[in-house]
Amino acid sequence: MTIIDTRVPDLKRLISGAIDNWEVVIGMEVHAQVSSRSKLFSGASTNFGSEPNANVSLVDAAMPGMLPVINRECVRQAIRTGLGLKAKINLKSVFDRKNYFYPDLPQGYQISQFQQPIVGEGKITISVGPDSHGQFEDIEIGIEQLHLEQDAGKSIHDQHPTMSFVDLNRSGIALMEIISKPDMRSADEAKAYLTKLRSIVRYLGTCNGNMNEGSMRADVNVSIRRPGESFGTRCEIKNVNSIRFVGQAIDYEAHRQIAILENGGTIDQETRLFNAAKGETYSMRSKEEAHDYRYFPDPDLLPLEFNQSFVDDLAAELPELPDDKKNRLIAKAGLTAYDASILVIEKEIADYFETVAKGRDSKIVANWVINDLLGALNKAELDIEKTPVSPEQLGAIIDLIKQGIISGKIAKKLFEIVWNEGGNPAEIIDQRGMKQITDTDAIKKIVDQIITDNPDKLAQVRKKSTLSSWFVGQVMKATDGKANPQAVNALVKKKLGLE
Repeated sequence: MTIIDTRVPDLKRLISGAIDNWEVVIGMEVHAQVSSRSKLFSGASTNFGSEPNANVSLVDAAMPGMLPVINRECVRQAIRTGLGLKAKINLKSVFDRKNYFYPDLPQGYQISQFQQPIVGEGKITISVGPDSHGQFEDIEIGIEQLHLEQDAGKSIHDQHPTMSFVDLNRSGIALMEIISKPDMRSADEAKAYLTKLRSIVRYLGTCNGNMNEGSMRADVNVSIRRPGESFGTRCEIKNVNSIRFVGQAIDYEAHRQIAILENGGTIDQETRLFNAAKGETYSMRSKEEAHDYRYFPDPDLLPLEFNQSFVDDLAAELPELPDDKKNRLIAKAGLTAYDASILVIEKEIADYFETVAKGRDSKIVANWVINDLLGALNKAELDIEKTPVSPEQLGAIIDLIKQGIISGKIAKKLFEIVWNEGGNPAEIIDQRGMKQITDTDAIKKIVDQIITDNPDKLAQVRKKSTLSSWFVGQVMKATDGKANPQAVNALVKKKLGLE
């Protein structure tokens, strides 16, 4: 095997011109923590941020004689997620023991599901783009299955010079492992898939999707092949905890594998980790096969069985999901597909928008939410839940524009004031003298003065009428942006004889 130094800063230089001859094949196994107050097989708390080993029952610690008892709420949440993925719900499933040994796995095995999961095949539709023509492409990504399993604890290696610590707070927490088919062909598609999956579970309330807390983690399988060939040898990148890192890990790993094959080497099937600081993947261990885990049905748990009416009742209670909401906003609110797609990414953003849009022009509201609010939130690195501008405040700003009390330019300044200082928008414009000047006589005097003071510009306008905008700009500047723009335009054109 040819050895390639994959530590170089820009791996792409190794394969310049060769990448177009290869196709990347991506599948993903996402571990989503079930939203429930207690663990999958015990009554211990799932509270995040507790002191180490504070949320550990005798079952979680694998004390002798302790037997697991299934959490009904976790089963409900798994079924609801399956319904949200348009997947087959299996009325009978089986829990298996997945045997491996690690300090943070007290039992010496993990209770999971292997051949008979609770949820079967489903699908997610992602939208990728825009391309050079501004178009988006809808791509269907298949779901292989969703199964329930318990999480392991956490080994901590940096708290003592000679010893490792173990925190079992996560031990036994319910996870949904959602396995995609290898249908993704780029880092952008993989990021869109994970974004959409996180959006769906958040809408459903089955997982909070907080990747920074470990509530959602992705194992990414990457292989490359010549177009038209069968799948190549895949490498699994474990426990990637952000959507951005997923994209970076795939890009690096694809280039690493191409570089090896282009230089006559072979790909070893292995498990790798992603170093976010370096933007690189590195080897963790050789990849295990299913038989290495010695799966067998857990003797302490009967098969999980429920009837179709139980599933139907859960289906009837499902909330409006992102795709349905997007289609409604396009059809009924008149939004573009692009604007609707942005607004439905997060349920909280969609809820904010719909609160503001109630009784107002949806297109105008969408423009303010997407460009001004989300732009400010991104710049400040804040989530929508922490926005300094409430829906009521933004709605008031939009109302003031519609009523002609302030101009769009003044509204931008008002938004900044509310963002930084808070307050009632109507009271702010009164207190700070920000109301729009609508007095035609007052504006006329300013227009006359500016024309009188600039005979050279007047002469230029006589030759090229489009230069009249200079006078409009000067009037707006003289009034500190408070003059009504429509009135200024009309008066300037009339005074210059351009009507």
